[in-house]
Amino acid sequence: DQGDMMPGRIATLTVNPAVDLASQAASVKPGRKIPTFGERYDAGGGGINVAKVVCELGGEALALFASGGATGRYVEEMLTTARVPWQSVRIAGACRVSVTVRDQSKEQEYRFVPQGPELTAAECADILGTLGEIKADWVVASGSLPPGVPADFYAQAARIVRARGMNFALDTSGAALASTLGQGISLLKPNLPELESIVGREVRSLPAQMAEAKRLAEDGAAEMIALTLGAAGAIVATKDSVLRLPAIAVSERTGVGAGNSFLAGLVFGLVERRPLKEVLRLGLACGAAAVRGTGTAQVRRACVEALLASGLSPVAAAVRNDAHSPSLHD
Repeated sequence: DQGDMMPGRIATLTVNPAVDLASQAASVKPGRKIPTFGERYDAGGGGINVAKVVCELGGEALALFASGGATGRYVEEMLTTARVPWQSVRIAGACRVSVTVRDQSKEQEYRFVPQGPELTAAECADILGTLGEIKADWVVASGSLPPGVPADFYAQAARIVRARGMNFALDTSGAALASTLGQGISLLKPNLPELESIVGREVRSLPAQMAEAKRLAEDGAAEMIALTLGAAGAIVATKDSVLRLPAIAVSERTGVGAGNSFLAGLVFGLVERRPLKEVLRLGLACGAAAVRGTGTAQVRRACVEALLASGLSPVAAAVRNDAHSPSLHD
């Protein structure tokens, strides 16, 4: 029992958590045993990643997630060790194990992401019921929906959250995203492919991206749209304003958890009622801190503060080697 929540608490919802295994290999070749080294195990899944970063920033978080099998208990154990407050809803199926292998010879990352256990209708109802008892300022729902969970699950979650006077942030894709638009989303965090799936066509120029993000807010898809653009930075739009900042130039090692880290910084800034430009800068700094590490979202507060202090120069995005980097597209 987590007791009464203080104002400012950020609760996160992860329907499809994972044990994240990250390792390195000298080179990855088919048909061979690939020796790996530098293994790291992390509690993963969208909302869990957000909660970890919020805690690292000094915020108050609660990670709510579906937990099953020995892998689910391992996720719980890792969160306890990391001092991230959590609450789990028991499911019959075992939580998935996601695998990321970095090929040192090519400096490429391979990511294997299982679809997760199949949930029953009763288990889905349990998760929503538990969500309805949580006290927080914000609920951040992030990640994919596993098999058996209806496409409108996040829409149901949004209605429960908004009915209790809390803000609802969403980061997902596909049918789960499409069916939640206009259902009371306070903050929506699409990447460019997700934005294009919503509007039904390619949106490649920055002015068009800014216009489409603002139009989504005007149309009521969500009160605020935070569009992540990898090396090009990010855009935050409401019905009244649109703001874009470039990415912070960092040497990139991983794309795992960068989008979640960006979202954590954003919501943390909003909870602290910072000006929108500062909120966006904090999000970008958290995303940049995540891509510098290995494993899942290894964001350190000191690193975020150093990146913020270094400022966001206009040339930052151009400095990046690869315009199609995975940063913040996670």
